[in-house]
Amino acid sequence: MIELKLKRGKEESLDRFHPWVFSGALAHEVPDELAEGDVVGVVAHDGRFLGTGHYQIGSIAVRILDFARTEINGDFFRRRLQAALQLRQLLGLAREDNTAYRLVHGEGDFLPGLVVDIYGPTAVVQAHSVGMHYARETMARALVDLPGLGVRNVYYKSETTLPYKARLDQHNDYLIGSAETAVAVENGLRFNIDWLRGQKTGFFVDQRDNRALLQRYARGRRVLNMFCYTGGFSVYAMRGDAQLVHSVDSSEKAVMLTDANVALNFPGDERHKSFAEDAFKYLDNMEKGAYDLIVLDPPAFAKHRSALRNALRGYQRLNAKAFEKIAPGGVLFTFSCSQAVTREQFRLAVFSAAAQSRRKVRILHQLTQPADHPVNIFHPEGEYLKGLVLYVE
Repeated sequence: MIELKLKRGKEESLDRFHPWVFSGALAHEVPDELAEGDVVGVVAHDGRFLGTGHYQIGSIAVRILDFARTEINGDFFRRRLQAALQLRQLLGLAREDNTAYRLVHGEGDFLPGLVVDIYGPTAVVQAHSVGMHYARETMARALVDLPGLGVRNVYYKSETTLPYKARLDQHNDYLIGSAETAVAVENGLRFNIDWLRGQKTGFFVDQRDNRALLQRYARGRRVLNMFCYTGGFSVYAMRGDAQLVHSVDSSEKAVMLTDANVALNFPGDERHKSFAEDAFKYLDNMEKGAYDLIVLDPPAFAKHRSALRNALRGYQRLNAKAFEKIAPGGVLFTFSCSQAVTREQFRLAVFSAAAQSRRKVRILHQLTQPADHPVNIFHPEGEYLKGLVLYVE
């Protein structure tokens, strides 16, 4: 195992168990024989061993897997996956009425660069680092063999998540087994999961708890679900006895999937209508007071810090439109999934929008990602989902 030495003082973050080593912290040029994805050791300037991790080209040079001299093999991954499953079992997520959840959330489960979502008997695996890409077959076998998990199929979906400069020519495919897209259950509601063609791993499991909260507010309300994607919030609103539910997404495919999921749970229910339209255009054209519960769950406005300023303007503009149009006594669920946007920055953007509307606004709930998307306390960057539930007079 090749060892990479750090500059003096650059070991401090690793001593605090932060799992990233930035390229600027390295004391010397990377050896020619070191390939991207290799397992490396990291040592301080005085030779003290700091950790073992995956090397990669880019600003993050090493993702630490263990803060010890450790052999990274099948046994290592099995132990980490078993620990991840034990947490989900503690949370009570694997149940007959809930077969969709996240098993591995990268740094939050001490497996940086790896995401694993479970949909019944199928695990969908995403690698965000070359090292995890090379470990994919080992990971797949460990998932199928993991006692108590019940996985028979492993689908690898990393075409868009791996560093493109690595030139891995990766294709999405089954590593083990084979299954058509399926129906998974979330809190007793059924959803079509399209891991072959859908976004991310096929479903946004990170909004499960927030969807359940929305159900509590939906009774008798006229609900607008913006950026609906698979219609998760819409289906929960229907179960919450909403008066009507309108789902909006710019993607025709997303609207079709939303309609299918509503029909799967509430066949023939005329309370729901969907619209394939731009969100800002829809908000501009809709009548004031038409809805008294609005959900704003847009895709990430800022995937990188370079886009932060424009993203904050976008959040302010979007929420200002909602404040302008929502009925008095309305409830607004508003979210940001942009990792580059901090909780404080998002709240300030929403505050600015509320001030612009000159309406009385109160915070009812401050929301985040669920417990199966844990945040490593030493890696605060893992907290990406921010949300507010607001009462608008």
